[in-house]
Amino acid sequence: MPTEAVLNLIGGTFQAASTDRFEDVFNPSTGEIIAQVPLSGREDAQAAVIAAGRALSSWSQTPVIDRARVMFRYRDLLEQHFDDVARLITRENGKTLAESRAELRRGIEVVEFACGIPSLFMGRSLADVARDVDADVMRHPVGVCAGITPYNFPAMVPMWMFPIALVCGNSFILKPSEKVPLTANRIGELLLQAGCPEGVFNVLHGGRECVDALLESPGVAAISFVGSTPVAREIYRRGAEYGKRVQAAGGAKNFCLVMPDADPVLAVQALAAASFGCGGQRCMATSIAVPVGDAADSLIDRLAQHAGSLRVGPTHEGDDVDLGPLIRAQHVERVCSHIESAAEGGATVVLDGRRSEPGGGFFLDPSIVDHVAPEMDVARTEIFGPLLSVIRAATLNEALRMGRDCEFGNGASIFTRDGYAARRFRDDFPAGMIGINVGVPAPMAWFPFTGWNNSFFGDLHVQGTEGIQFYTRQKVTLTRWLKPTGDDPRDPVWRGS
Repeated sequence: MPTEAVLNLIGGTFQAASTDRFEDVFNPSTGEIIAQVPLSGREDAQAAVIAAGRALSSWSQTPVIDRARVMFRYRDLLEQHFDDVARLITRENGKTLAESRAELRRGIEVVEFACGIPSLFMGRSLADVARDVDADVMRHPVGVCAGITPYNFPAMVPMWMFPIALVCGNSFILKPSEKVPLTANRIGELLLQAGCPEGVFNVLHGGRECVDALLESPGVAAISFVGSTPVAREIYRRGAEYGKRVQAAGGAKNFCLVMPDADPVLAVQALAAASFGCGGQRCMATSIAVPVGDAADSLIDRLAQHAGSLRVGPTHEGDDVDLGPLIRAQHVERVCSHIESAAEGGATVVLDGRRSEPGGGFFLDPSIVDHVAPEMDVARTEIFGPLLSVIRAATLNEALRMGRDCEFGNGASIFTRDGYAARRFRDDFPAGMIGINVGVPAPMAWFPFTGWNNSFFGDLHVQGTEGIQFYTRQKVTLTRWLKPTGDDPRDPVWRGS
């Protein structure tokens, strides 16, 4: 039986793309093709921009409270269909059902934050800023916004963007990763059921041609992106060239420092979850562990034992595994090449997750490489897989210098009982998200996702009040009302004043 083609959502209807080019969508647990996603071209992109532009005028003038009520209904529908959506994430992404549920929960939290935007959307005013002159500032939507999202969080990352954008009065075009198109369509379908007007939210499937069309279209006012650093940098540059507002989150190389006084059980469990959870395919994954002083040998032994006991296998069959597959066979091969390169460079492979017979899915077990030198490629490149590099440091100062030498600045954590060490780390490590005895310092919906350095390009981050600032622009009005003159027919109103 032919594999079903994924449809675009444009102007409130699901419709076939105007293309004869498609890519296979896989179930990573089995390697089976489950759908075909269209590589939509400029014609489809333009149709989405036109539909979003037509919907913008009415939607932007809809009272913000009514826009928020759509999100209240959307939140209820997401809860009603919670398990179905989570299972869809697992089916096309490969993460465990528990990880998919956690992802969806974090996405729903952004929807809940968006429900409260009316109280954050209010402007400011000052009477008599000059004699008889009042001043006020109000927020207005920026226009048609587009979101370009990665495969690793099919629900959560899009939800970082569009709930806030929509309640702020914008229309939105979601261009999800072509590897995970099914979740995007499902959450779009539920948004329509919640009462989102036609054209306010659109889903456009495709690759680079789609992205180029959105970047170049004069009808798109703002671009939100999450992906690798080289692409983020290019999106930011080209978006600025075409006069758009851009937020572009890039890659990462996240550190975790473990001090000699750290709680060993907490450090090992948190480090394993941060390094290997979701197959290491997340921008907040820990990819470098830095044991400080004499913490190293005991930590590595415990960590290798713990990681080696994790159950890795198909995730579509239930909850009997700890980790699932990677997204594609090519990703497995890429991570394996990094393990081999590190070993050839003199590092010690403490735990080797390479499988001689991977089976039908795209599997790779956790791997740990010790005695990594800071200049090695494995220590400087974003791996995006279940591979942890260990770089030993003699002192806290040496560990902090490693952070300053890293081009990225997404997140970093420290495990310690010492308040001074924790405070030094918080203040001096050059990353935007810091964890103290927390493995993955990813902020909740009410706070911005604050990558630094080459982990982010732009001024305003996703989530929280920075998200509201990104999806709005401010207008200042100065007002003076003159008292009517004696010749004004309304003058009796003013007699005696």
